[in-house]
Amino acid sequence: MQLGLDFSLVEECVAGVDEVGRGPLCGPVVTAAVILDPARPILGLNDSKKLSEARRDALFDEIREKALAWCIARAEVEEIDQLNILHATMLAMQRAVEGLSVTPKLALIDGNRCPKLKVPAAPVVKGDSQVPAIAAASILAKVSRDREMVELDARYPGYGIAGHKGYPTAVHLEALRRLGPTPIHRRSFGPVRELIEGVR
Repeated sequence: MQLGLDFSLVEECVAGVDEVGRGPLCGPVVTAAVILDPARPILGLNDSKKLSEARRDALFDEIREKALAWCIARAEVEEIDQLNILHATMLAMQRAVEGLSVTPKLALIDGNRCPKLKVPAAPVVKGDSQVPAIAAASILAKVSRDREMVELDARYPGYGIAGHKGYPTAVHLEALRRLGPTPIHRRSFGPVRELIEGVR
């Protein structure tokens, strides 16, 4: 379902919700929910993937300072393996919306489906490039997860996690074959699961 809205005119107290980290082989899936303050506009909001790291970092601080409310949430590797990545992502989105200090009148969810929420919600395909609040959420989620992956790279050296952020790059796959999976690897994901089963 696609909303027939002029997203520049969406009423205030609407939460934008987005996720980062569905595709990686390791680490959590991270979500964010943001309610922007119309009285404190933030210039340059866009899909986090279309922004430079320096621009994302600057907007990360500005969003947290100026937003009416924001919350960063997550689902852990164990939850991803237990529930599957889709359901774990929906759970993390629920946590982000429920963690807001202000209850939104509506939640706009990036993508084509919505988690079960206590407030009205609607999906918006490519919402992170159309809805400023979703763009803000994508920035909070991506910067938060990227920083965590840099920290995990120091804890689990040799996998190149700081560079690929857990995605299944050639460098990551080669390191997995050479070093084996770590506690932060998603055992339900094919390349990790096949490696574990091949060792048995």
